[in-house]
Amino acid sequence: MKKNVLITGGSGFVGKHLTRVLIDSGYTVSILSRSKRADTADIFYYTWDIQNQLIEEEAVLKADYVIHLAGANIAEERWSKKRKEIVINSRKQSTELILSVVKKHNKKLEAFISASGIGIYGAVNGEAVCNENSRPASDFLGTVCQMWEAAADQFAQVGIRTVKVRTGLVLGKNDGFLNKLTPIFKLRLGSAIGSGKQYMPWIYVEDLCGIYLEALKNPNMSGAFNAAINDNTTNDSFSKTLAKVYGYSIWLPNVPSFLLKLVMGEMSKLVLSGRRVSSEKIQGVGFHFKHTDLEDTLKICLSK
Repeated sequence: MKKNVLITGGSGFVGKHLTRVLIDSGYTVSILSRSKRADTADIFYYTWDIQNQLIEEEAVLKADYVIHLAGANIAEERWSKKRKEIVINSRKQSTELILSVVKKHNKKLEAFISASGIGIYGAVNGEAVCNENSRPASDFLGTVCQMWEAAADQFAQVGIRTVKVRTGLVLGKNDGFLNKLTPIFKLRLGSAIGSGKQYMPWIYVEDLCGIYLEALKNPNMSGAFNAAINDNTTNDSFSKTLAKVYGYSIWLPNVPSFLLKLVMGEMSKLVLSGRRVSSEKIQGVGFHFKHTDLEDTLKICLSK
């Protein structure tokens, strides 16, 4: 009998890749979404309504594992007070909805694996290398991730192995970040942002899926793990590498910080700040990154 993995956020960029990887690895996949879709041989679809706390309980009851990716896109809209509430509640309430089914039926999952972000260390610049024991930040990004992880930790409190994957910038074909940059860089109009010194810890989507797969298989994995390459990539070096892939050298000055703050408001911190992170812990449980060279990875992402 194949093990079943329930994925929330399965229709997103990471979720689609992860679904394929899990099926190729011998699992069946269940996906929670807002609208019902027809099942396939290896994918089962269920509905939920986070705002009204409604869910098809069978999705949780048939699952051996849950991988929780769902949450409002933090970079989709300016951070108004209302938008901040949506970002936090979409993560907190969705986690608690799944937990309510687990508690109601005393469901024994083999593991609950939740997405999180390296934003837990804060939207600040600096040379310190953050590991999983580093102090969480009190700014918006830090608060979002702390509340997200605190919700996930409730599964650990009922005896379920819980893993929190603190993800960096995810790169892949047709990913949201590169899709915004490539039209500019194709026209040879790309440049660094702000000081250009802000760090950009990144990970290729297939490596990220590999970490989730490791979290399923490895009973020694619990707690938080940074999911990002520790190669000290800055916005300046990232921009220069992307331009190099397109066959030119950057000639324009950096985009001024004040302009981004004017256009994006507080959300500009997403692109104007960035911290270094350590990947020692995830490698210490036996995981090996396959894509560690930024130029080679960008070539893969941009290949047709």
